[in-house]
Amino acid sequence: MDVPAHAPLCAAPDRHPRPPRTPFPPLACDTHAHVFGPAARFPYVDERIYTPPDSTYDDYRALLAALGVKRAVLVQPSVYGADNAAMLAALAAFGTGVRAVAVTDPAIAPKEIEALHRAGVRGLRFNVVDRRDNKNVVPVDALRAVAAKIAPFGWHIELLVNVDEAPDFAAAVSAIPVPVVLGHLGYPKSGARNWTAHLAFAALLRLLDGGRCWIKLTGPYRISDAPDVPYEDVDAPARALIAAAPQRMIWGTDWPHAMKKKRMANDGEMADLLERWAPDAAVRRRILADNPAELYGFAPGETIS
Repeated sequence: MDVPAHAPLCAAPDRHPRPPRTPFPPLACDTHAHVFGPAARFPYVDERIYTPPDSTYDDYRALLAALGVKRAVLVQPSVYGADNAAMLAALAAFGTGVRAVAVTDPAIAPKEIEALHRAGVRGLRFNVVDRRDNKNVVPVDALRAVAAKIAPFGWHIELLVNVDEAPDFAAAVSAIPVPVVLGHLGYPKSGARNWTAHLAFAALLRLLDGGRCWIKLTGPYRISDAPDVPYEDVDAPARALIAAAPQRMIWGTDWPHAMKKKRMANDGEMADLLERWAPDAAVRRRILADNPAELYGFAPGETIS
């Protein structure tokens, strides 16, 4: 596999995950994971900014079994651009209990949307962070045009953006006529420590109050200044978001943790963090099971086969 200088090789995840200390509830869902490779079969785009090691369908299925997770959502990573082949192959291999968020050309035709919907896709991802130019510029006009196409299918838009550095992000989200999912607790580039005091955090709370968005409780290491779990500086923003809108929170592993610069913690260790942020079992059940079922349209009792 070619590893260009502009796209360094990432560390691999811990291949021996342990279960969470407190078992997850039935129908728990990992709403944020990527599959990579095999690179020989699914090559990466040249303009990527990182090169992941193979982290395949089989690897991910083993992780879910270890964590006791019965539902999952695959998210198209930036290293594949708009070529969803690897993700769709994994989706087909799972069969049931798994949904996906794709990346497509904004000019996607309705027939293509229909085909992706049949495959299990329930949203489109726009990543304005992992790119070389126009970082944190939310393409509102393009998003509105795409939203009009996907709305009849009940899809949402997943937006990866550093909320604290995106001008008028709240106005942009409000202008999009489908649900908007924001990753990594809003992904503040300035970090988690002072996130709750930031004006953008207040704007995020207003969006949640108005039912305009969902938040993924994912990738705490991406916004933490701490070198290792439990990433204490993430506690305050995570708890504040959960307290403000537990009905709009979803959880995910962010496996296989591409571009993680800290120690590669065990996924069981990171799964334990949700209980730290949400000690109430009923709230955790809502975040892990009820909310994902609503957003991604899982049928009652549907699980990975």
